[in-house]
Amino acid sequence: MTADHRRPTGPADPIMRTYTEPEVASLLDELRERGRKFGLIWPSLATDRVVDGRVLVRFGAAPASTVLNLLAVLRHYEYEKAEAPCDS
Repeated sequence: MTADHRRPTGPADPIMRTYTEPEVASLLDELRERGRKFGLIWPSLATDRVVDGRVLVRFGAAPASTVLNLLAVLRHYEYEKAEAPCDS
């Protein structure tokens, strides 16, 4: 993610050129695992190809930044849920 964790990472963000296919594949595995808890299932989710130095994922040919942004939302929700006081 970018320095400002509240701002989504854009596909043209220079940091996106630093991700390799194995790193993006690892992020996809994490997205599958975290998403499953919320009923989000992507059976064909995989890396697709590299275009202009950026890894695309088989998710409607989305840029890897989409994966980072989805993970940020899921991580934030899990963190907020873990930090919420008990209702008992």
